[in-house]
Amino acid sequence: MKDFPYTESKDTRSGFGAGLHELGKTNANVVALCADLIGSLKMDAFVKDFPERFFQVGIAEANMMGLAAGLTIGGKIPFTGTFANFSTGRVYDQIRQSIAYSGKNVKICASHAGLTLGEDGATHQILEDIGLMKMLPHMCVINPCDYNQTKAATLAIADYEGPVYLRFGRPVVPNFTPADQEFEIGKGVVLNEGTDVSIFATGHLVWKAILAGKLLAEKGINAEIINIHTIKPLDAQLILESARKTRCVVTAEEHQMNGGLGDSVAQLLAREEPLPLEMVAVNDSFGESGTPDQLMEKYELNEAAIVRAVERVMARRK
Repeated sequence: MKDFPYTESKDTRSGFGAGLHELGKTNANVVALCADLIGSLKMDAFVKDFPERFFQVGIAEANMMGLAAGLTIGGKIPFTGTFANFSTGRVYDQIRQSIAYSGKNVKICASHAGLTLGEDGATHQILEDIGLMKMLPHMCVINPCDYNQTKAATLAIADYEGPVYLRFGRPVVPNFTPADQEFEIGKGVVLNEGTDVSIFATGHLVWKAILAGKLLAEKGINAEIINIHTIKPLDAQLILESARKTRCVVTAEEHQMNGGLGDSVAQLLAREEPLPLEMVAVNDSFGESGTPDQLMEKYELNEAAIVRAVERVMARRK
C-alpha cells in the first residue's frame, strides 16, 4: 500500500476560495455571486480585490441562480456560492429551468455538504445533492477530496463550457494531493494499484479509503483505491478496467446510497459487468447534530466501515 504523506490539514472550502481568487487575477470574465455567506465560502479575497465583479445577493438563493444564468448571456462565467443545501434543494426549480435546460455556463459552488457540517444538524446536512444534480441533463458534478484538489477543480471548471456543480465541505481534512496537479474533469485518479478489491471513493471519503487500504494491507488484502472526483461524467472506462481485474467493488461517499456515486457505479456494472458491490454511504436517513467525527462514526462513514464492506464483498466474489 502506497504512503500518502501530508504536512497539513485544510478545509476544502478554502481550496475553492483560493481557486476563485486566482481566477479573478487570470480571467476577466469570472464573476462571483454569494447569498450572504462570504466568509463561509471563503470568497473574501475575491471580494476585496475584485469588488466590481462581485454580487452580494443576500438570502435570496433563487434570485442568485436567475442572475447567474442571465450573466452568462453577456459572456460572463458566474460562480455562485452558498451552502450545498441552499445551492440545490432550495433552488432546484431555478437550476433546472434557467441553467440546466438551456446549458448555461454557471458554476454552482456548494460548501458545507454532507454530515461533516456537524452541529448545524439535519436541516443543513444535505445528503441528496449529488443525486439531485447528476439527474439534470447537461450538469457536470464534481466532488474533490482535499484543499489542493478543490483549488485545482475550481480553476478547471472555469474552462469547462456548461453548468457545473462543485461540492466541498467545512471540516479540515488531510491535504495530500499535489499542489501542482492537473485536474481533468471526468477522469478518476488511481491512488493505489491492487488486485483483490476495487474501492471507488469520492470527497472526504477518499482519505478514509486510504486509511482503510492500510488496514486491509495488514490483513494481506491488496486494495485498488481510486479517487472518483467527477461523478458526472463518470470515468466508466477506468471503473470497468479496475472492476474486471479485482472482480469485486466497494464505493464510499458522504451521501445517501440512493443517487450518489455508488448508485452510478452500480448502474454501470449492471449494464456492463455484473459483479458483487457494497456501498459505504448513508442508508436512507437524515443526519443529526454532532461533531463531524461523531457523525461519521455513527453513520459508518469511516475506514472501519470500508474495511467491513471489503470483507463482505470479497466473501461474495466468485
